[in-house]
Amino acid sequence: MKTTNAPKKKDTRSSAHRASTIFAFVAIPVEYIISLIIFYQVFGDSSHFIDNNPANNPITGDYLGTVYKGGYIVPILMTLFLVIMTFFIERLWTLHKARGKESPFKFIKTVKEQIASLNIEAAKKQCDLQQGSIANVIKAGLDKYEEMDKMEGMLVEKRLLAVQKEIEEAEGMEMPMLERNLVIFSTIASIAVLLGLFGTVLGMIRAFAALAHSGAPDATALATGISEALINTAFGIGSSTLAICFYNYFTTRIDHLIYVAAEAGQTIIRTFSIHHSDK
Repeated sequence: MKTTNAPKKKDTRSSAHRASTIFAFVAIPVEYIISLIIFYQVFGDSSHFIDNNPANNPITGDYLGTVYKGGYIVPILMTLFLVIMTFFIERLWTLHKARGKESPFKFIKTVKEQIASLNIEAAKKQCDLQQGSIANVIKAGLDKYEEMDKMEGMLVEKRLLAVQKEIEEAEGMEMPMLERNLVIFSTIASIAVLLGLFGTVLGMIRAFAALAHSGAPDATALATGISEALINTAFGIGSSTLAICFYNYFTTRIDHLIYVAAEAGQTIIRTFSIHHSDK
């Protein structure tokens, strides 16, 4: 029975893996296109500039026009921001599914009681009802528990090792899916600030070059150019801060799920050891 169910689980994980990869490859270019549309059609609308000309300075106090003057690095930074928010929602949904239908603490408590009373079938049914990564790990351990329970000719130590190995393999199959796409947060946290500084440097070069060509110092033009250049830094720092916060939040939640699954696995192993200690 175990051999017929195993391929189905693999197929489910494989399809989820492919779906997650396709989503990442599609979402990023789509969000870049959205950022370009917003940048040129909204921020670059002529109503935000003097004489309705985007080539002129933005109207005083019009921040949308100021953002537009930040240059072509701005839509890239906008894309990073949209990617962060998109994958924040995607990771939230993934972790919500991994937790299962009810509270992990309540589920683990119920399963522990059923395992302690050697009601393995009831514990497996509870896993089927719960669903999610934690339930999958426990279900794999319980299936192996039943299989080893029937193998009277094998040493208890070897059977115990087989149960432990099955639980560890199940964890190894489930947990990487939880960590998938977290690299996007860590990458954006690193490059967003650098891109923002790069855009600022380009803006400062343009501002001082324009000042040099004008012949006479213009404090207003210089201040406008610097404020436009610093738009990139603001976007970069903001995106990087969000990415770091979300990355730490998700890694903490994933560590918690791993701990809960490992705790339940140890309960299965201890119960098997106690049950077979006299045999």
